[in-house]
Amino acid sequence: MKVIDSHLHVWANENESSLFPYADEKRPPENLINISSTDDLLHNMQDAGVDGALIVQPINYLYNHEYVSNAIKMYPDKFKGMMLFDPSLKPEDAVNRLEELVLKGFVGVRFNPYLFDGEMSANGSAIAVMKRCGELQIPVGIMCFKGIELHHSDIVKLCSSSPETVVILDHFGFAKVGRDDQFHLLLDLERYNTVVKISALFRVKGEDEAFPYEAVRKQRFEKLLQSYGAGRLLMGTDFPYVQLECGYRSTIETIKSWVSGEDDLKLIMSGTAERLFGVWGNDK
Repeated sequence: MKVIDSHLHVWANENESSLFPYADEKRPPENLINISSTDDLLHNMQDAGVDGALIVQPINYLYNHEYVSNAIKMYPDKFKGMMLFDPSLKPEDAVNRLEELVLKGFVGVRFNPYLFDGEMSANGSAIAVMKRCGELQIPVGIMCFKGIELHHSDIVKLCSSSPETVVILDHFGFAKVGRDDQFHLLLDLERYNTVVKISALFRVKGEDEAFPYEAVRKQRFEKLLQSYGAGRLLMGTDFPYVQLECGYRSTIETIKSWVSGEDDLKLIMSGTAERLFGVWGNDK
């Protein structure tokens, strides 16, 4: 069975940073800086039996996509990219930037609401990119790091502005165990053209809950599987941050253990990702 990691990041280690300098004041955490390079990721993928990965542009580089572009260029059968949308660009420039990065192996766009001045749906460039993504069949991912309740109505407006565009909700929509109000908002978004990443388990675990996060399985994953269905769920690790929590390989093995049906397992571990982003490997 093919395994695709749909959410992770890479950045230059200390030695590589002279060639790929970080954005101003965006140096990675010291406990991660030298275990998060492309080579580090490849080592972890090989150990865990992961065939391909979607690299989400890390905040450490802001809108400079050179490091991720280089990783895709070096390992085109292993990697695809998700660019970071720059809300300061004018609509035409934003669409041009999207199209430029698509040619470099980027197959998705990330909206980080905390980089916007106001609502995402009120940004003309974001709306233009949403519509172009719909035409190109490129998904838009949204990170609700501070809580989905802050962005639910904004996401609804985005989805309504371009119904043909798939919107991906990162990390269980950040609907934490114990916050059913957040989870109800995530379930509400099922009526739109949305999918959910079963990723970064440690970010939504209950207070004082230890790995393997049984409450996440019972109160989040199983309910999402029932509501959204396996064809709208996809596995991700959130490398390299997962290395400081429950580990890369153990996260993948845990998610596998949560799925009983073979068809559902294939969808969550790779099928949904390849439907949204294209096929990885030599068979593409």
